[in-house]
Amino acid sequence: YQQNPKTYAIVKQLLAEGNAGELQKYFGSRMEFGTAGLRAAMGAGISHMNDLTIIQTTQGFCRYLDKNFSDLKKRGVVIGFDARAHLSSGGSSKRFARLAANTFISQGVPVYLFSDIIPTPFVPYTVTHLKLCAGIMVTASHNPKQDNGYKVYWENGAQIISPHDKGISQAIEENQEPWPQAWDDKLIDSSPLLHDPYAMVNKEYFKDIQKQCFYRNINKETNLKFVHTSVHGVGHKFVQLAFKAFDLSPPFAVPEQKDPDPDFPTVKYPNPEEGKGVLTLSFALAEKDGARIILANDPDADRLAVAEKQESGEWKVFSGNELGALLGWWIFTCWKNNSRDTHAIKDVYMLSSTVSSKILRAIALKEGFHFEETLTGFKWMGNRAKQLMDQGKAVLFAFEEAIGYMCCPAVLDKDGVSAAVITAEMASFLATRNLSLSQQLKAVYDEYGFHITKASYFICHDPKVIQQLFDNLRNFDGKNTYPKSCGRFKVSGIRDLTTGYDSSQPDQKAILPTSKSSQMITFTFANGGVATMRTSGTEPKIKYYSELCAPPGNSDVEQLKKELDELVNALEKHFFQPEKNKLQRKTE
Repeated sequence: YQQNPKTYAIVKQLLAEGNAGELQKYFGSRMEFGTAGLRAAMGAGISHMNDLTIIQTTQGFCRYLDKNFSDLKKRGVVIGFDARAHLSSGGSSKRFARLAANTFISQGVPVYLFSDIIPTPFVPYTVTHLKLCAGIMVTASHNPKQDNGYKVYWENGAQIISPHDKGISQAIEENQEPWPQAWDDKLIDSSPLLHDPYAMVNKEYFKDIQKQCFYRNINKETNLKFVHTSVHGVGHKFVQLAFKAFDLSPPFAVPEQKDPDPDFPTVKYPNPEEGKGVLTLSFALAEKDGARIILANDPDADRLAVAEKQESGEWKVFSGNELGALLGWWIFTCWKNNSRDTHAIKDVYMLSSTVSSKILRAIALKEGFHFEETLTGFKWMGNRAKQLMDQGKAVLFAFEEAIGYMCCPAVLDKDGVSAAVITAEMASFLATRNLSLSQQLKAVYDEYGFHITKASYFICHDPKVIQQLFDNLRNFDGKNTYPKSCGRFKVSGIRDLTTGYDSSQPDQKAILPTSKSSQMITFTFANGGVATMRTSGTEPKIKYYSELCAPPGNSDVEQLKKELDELVNALEKHFFQPEKNKLQRKTE
């Protein structure tokens, strides 16, 4: 009884070889369904993404939605996919999306299945726009090419948060036997329950983002040139359309990378966060065409990296925090100068995650709007933004340091398409004032205070060592005492989101939600420095994020950088103890 000859052949081969070790890897444990959905390599067995695990996951999700929505069969769900494919197992994002659609349709649930590849933000956009019960995006974003993923949105248009992950996970366990005709995805093509939202969303989304377009005349006239790369992913067509919607001349597309290619042949990792390696071809094209700014999307186009050619001829790649500062300044300035929006400033909000730069807090304090921080990840910012919007507030902008930006309230998740075109409009506007992005960034810091950040990570494959490292920090000077200093730096505050302790609160209880299953401690230092140490949910890493915030007027940047470097060195030496704990450094 074989439904997928390719995965069947892989398993048969292993059985013939008597390869118990590999079989254990394939069938030993099921992929865990978390708030980020699924993310794993494509291949055979229950630990991988394949036809069977997609059917089982969707059956569980379908049952869970049925329990939560009495009108599921009226409203339905949306499903999108990227261009990933895996020859040896026959898996592909499109195939998985069709199988998921078939599962819902077999139960009488209407499915809005995109007929072609789309950027991830189109799924949450469609959930909100069509008032659907849920959305699924089949993508592994910027992961290595063998991976795929299954990302889930709730009816509010944001990624799911707990307890939905637990509920869905349990429903998957209870619905593992494939339903009749689960494999026969051809059935959907003739079903009246199948709809294709592609044309509608391609019209409506670009109409909606134009509410963020404030300088159409400048856009029409600008002679600033842009290079865009979609890094072999889905972004090319949509960024071209976004530029058109803003009356900007189309950006030059990196020809070797503009078409979707599941092999990502020109890059080691298809992740623009990795900086200059991914941008090599973009730099070459920009030099050739005389472009000063490079816009790079990750393969599912929900993130954006930006680089700018400096006076010196060097290229500067902006960090997520730097671009967050620029976009925050820009979006607030546009809001202030174009009061089509009737909200009072006291009803205006910006959000960022707790490991991102606090620059928005500084801007908010000076300008009089609200800033809130959330836990790490856009699921928290999206859900919080929706709560605030339901209370009649305006959420202008949210960002995280991992180059994710939410610039447009029509999408409650990070969106690299709208962020790219808004960045292009900002650059075009600044060019009319003879300012570069780097110069404007310095002006933002001059006005609101310098915020200098530094982040990195250590790799550790032993969960026991990680546990010990954090236990040590909680019992630093005897039992239940946190460190009072880190080298020469005095600790002035501690927030531990694993245990829920916060020294700065009157009742010593943290305000943000706590989670015992992940490690996260934030140290505040007497010199204005902040450092967070946390474990990664998806990789064997202990990450740290540090920032030095200076009040406006302190413009000795080199001195601030030196101070932050010393703080980070002390953090590594005293709190990580890489030699003792045998931690492996991030290789540049």
